[in-house]
Amino acid sequence: MKKLLILGSSICLLFMGSCNDDSDGSDTATVNVRLTDGPAAYDAVNVDIQRIEINSDGQWIPLNFPSPGVYNLLNFKNGTDVVLGQAVLPAGNVSQMRMVLGPNNTLVVNGVTYPLQTPSAQQSGLKFNWHQTLAANGAYTVWIDFDAGRSIVTTGNGSYILKPVIRTFSELTNGQIKGYVQPAAADAVVHAIVATDTIATAIPNPDGFFMFSGLPQGTYTVSYDADDSTGYNDENMSNVSVTFGQITNLGTKTLQQ
Repeated sequence: MKKLLILGSSICLLFMGSCNDDSDGSDTATVNVRLTDGPAAYDAVNVDIQRIEINSDGQWIPLNFPSPGVYNLLNFKNGTDVVLGQAVLPAGNVSQMRMVLGPNNTLVVNGVTYPLQTPSAQQSGLKFNWHQTLAANGAYTVWIDFDAGRSIVTTGNGSYILKPVIRTFSELTNGQIKGYVQPAAADAVVHAIVATDTIATAIPNPDGFFMFSGLPQGTYTVSYDADDSTGYNDENMSNVSVTFGQITNLGTKTLQQ
């Protein structure tokens, strides 16, 4: 019996610890990546996404991205998103993501299509931060929030340049506010404000629904701003609390004339 024990130990040593299920070298985590958007007052913002990579401990690892091509960012507002793909990464630290765009980026304004110039994105990719420590066997979802409204720059000659404003958030850092604003005739825009800083803006859906995602934890003022031409009054809701992992539901706000 003693000889058998010695032999078993020797085999484990020869295979460098293969008898230990907790080998650090094989630990991985799964990351699912989704695309969402902040609002913009355009007909369409079409972005040609060709490749996405995640920086894991200094190494760029490509996302398994089955549907490269043109995405209209305005389809993904008020809590709507789309799955881009998945990556299996070594457990450890991730710091950045990179999105490489193709040439087919366009903006539609009042039915007219304009090209969007994106030279830096086409050459080296758009880099943006995502800091996360991935645990072995963990599963994570991360959203790429592409702020269409703040990403479009108008030039002096009437053309448009895409200078992407992008942030990321995960399930662990996702504060949310949702609600409705009525009536539709008020043509309201909703803002999430901390002190005097507007953190996020939402253009409600035709039924009045709006949703903010990726908000930091804290206390907000939600401002319902009617279009000046409608005759409806603006209203504010103060002391709106946001906590990660929860959705703060504000119900329906009805604006008055």
